[in-house]
Amino acid sequence: MTNNPIVWFEIYVQDMERAKKFYESVLGLSLTQLESPIPGMEIWSFPMLENAPGASGALVRMEGKPSGGNGTLVYFSCADCSVEASRVVASGGQIFREKFPIGQYGFIALVIDTEGNMIGLHSME
Repeated sequence: MTNNPIVWFEIYVQDMERAKKFYESVLGLSLTQLESPIPGMEIWSFPMLENAPGASGALVRMEGKPSGGNGTLVYFSCADCSVEASRVVASGGQIFREKFPIGQYGFIALVIDTEGNMIGLHSME
């Protein structure tokens, strides 16, 4: 295998404005609206660097696709995941588990967004 197996992710949401505000404030970034290939589907993409390691993805609102509890966990890269985790509650989310070590692989914090989705924050320090 010459590539990492994940190339794109989608986090399904019910309230796009609320979800955008949460991710932009917690991660300190801006999302960009993408043209939808399906009528009634709204897509806002996370920033992406072409030809760089890692995957990008988007928040998606689509009728008939609920958010929360879907069994997939997406991890966002951070310099120190405790910084992003410290913004979660003020941004309308919940802390599931504060920053903790995962051995030689660094540290993670587990949080729940405003739509009921659990996400991970990962850092090496």
